[in-house]
Amino acid sequence: MKLTGSPLEGVWLVEQERVVDERGFFARTYDAELLPAVVQMSTSFSASAGTLRGLHYQVEPHGESKLVRCTRGAIFDVVVDLRPDSPTRHDAFAIELSAEDGLALLVPEGFAHGFQTLADDTEVLYAMDTPYVPQAARGVRWDDPAFAIAWPEPPAGGRTISARDAGYAYIDQL
Repeated sequence: MKLTGSPLEGVWLVEQERVVDERGFFARTYDAELLPAVVQMSTSFSASAGTLRGLHYQVEPHGESKLVRCTRGAIFDVVVDLRPDSPTRHDAFAIELSAEDGLALLVPEGFAHGFQTLADDTEVLYAMDTPYVPQAARGVRWDDPAFAIAWPEPPAGGRTISARDAGYAYIDQL
């Protein structure tokens, strides 16, 4: 696997190093040095392009790191630095991930995460180092101007977002 840094310390783009032959390819997609203790894996499926999920995180002592990979379709993937003493606090980083490119994003503890689907029938796989704890689950507004995220325009049918995600507070209200 090839790791490429991002403008946000601790956030890494993970690229497969594919070994290609007449059958297709083989590539390593996980390494314990990258995310030492995977305790939970989850999948999300979105039927329609323009589905927005996030921005989610878990509060301490249940903060989590995750490795996010799009296994079908494509997403505009976003992380926001929420670490209190970080010089990049409230900065966002976004990148497109797709099943075709095989890229993944390593999101460390202290970041909110979300995405918008760019294709119908999109599936995202998450490997996490901390179990999901409903009482620790939090979120911030996906469209908070403090984050200056340039989300893609939704398709003609509009953006799909849950009432919960649409109802999160802006960061300055927390």
